[in-house]
Amino acid sequence: MKKSDFYFDLPDELIAQDPIEDRDKSRLLYMDRKTGEIQHRHFFNITDYLKKGDCLVLNNTRVLPARLYGVKTTGARVEFLLLNNLGSDKWEVITGPGRKARVGDSFTFGGGLLRAEVLEVLENGNRIVRFSYDAPNIYEVLDKIGEMPLPHYITHELKDKERYQTVYSKELGSAAAPTAGLHFTPELLKKIGDMGVSTAFVTLHVGIGTFRPVKTENIEEHQMHSEHYWVSAETAEKINSAKRNGRRIIAVGTTSCRTLESAADENGEMKECSGSTSIFIYPGYKFKCIDGLVTNFHLPESTLIMLVSAFSTRENVLNAYKIAIEEKYRFFSFGDAMMIC
Repeated sequence: MKKSDFYFDLPDELIAQDPIEDRDKSRLLYMDRKTGEIQHRHFFNITDYLKKGDCLVLNNTRVLPARLYGVKTTGARVEFLLLNNLGSDKWEVITGPGRKARVGDSFTFGGGLLRAEVLEVLENGNRIVRFSYDAPNIYEVLDKIGEMPLPHYITHELKDKERYQTVYSKELGSAAAPTAGLHFTPELLKKIGDMGVSTAFVTLHVGIGTFRPVKTENIEEHQMHSEHYWVSAETAEKINSAKRNGRRIIAVGTTSCRTLESAADENGEMKECSGSTSIFIYPGYKFKCIDGLVTNFHLPESTLIMLVSAFSTRENVLNAYKIAIEEKYRFFSFGDAMMIC
């Protein structure tokens, strides 16, 4: 299967630059997984498509304000994007411009609230740096001076950092938000719970690789990035109980989907576990665990639209995208939502 099989033309004006004022008032395109039949609703109407006994699985990762702007001791301006916490205040980071960050170079951020020294330059061009600060931990400093690592296609300034967090975010460590969950409000989640729908949480820290384009025309040659996940005993039992009773497992977002499909055994059974996953889901994949998917609208030729296509068919999904464009749905991270069951 070719990368170009997943291309579609998207007008720039449909790329959502700002979050909608009320999270659950975004639009919802519902698609029947088998027939491709489409209905146009709003996200708060998701309750019409849920059933008592369903298990809704959400990713409770929390985005790290990992973009830093600072200066070198020489006065040159630099940008750091924090990727991986290696322990002992050492991090793998992307630096820009890279030539301004050589081994031994020192930088300050936030007027000195955070300091960094480059320890190593990796083969991929990323740097290993050691941070120092006077606060109890680096996360307190990042909360003060860090900015959200918004995707490259969002050019507007984000006025409220919490709008790039889900209302149930808890485990700090993502480089990007699990955006399908941005549509939920506490009130909507309560309404869903009152219906008899259970909610279960997994954690997958979204890596910056989620924005990495597919560069090979043959998609099977694409190398997926690796991301770390956790599944608790409580979540595993909720999923297993729902399956034993013939109920549906509905993943909120591609990250929840990838976590469940990575952690489930061949029968879709779950157990408490953690690990790293580089699972690449594209048409032809046989799903083991999930029965429904809530997701946003994704970039052309991306691994995410390939995953969504695998859950239905490429033809159904591309037709839904064509209709969404005609109907002026908002696309990507701050855009509207799609539900497939």
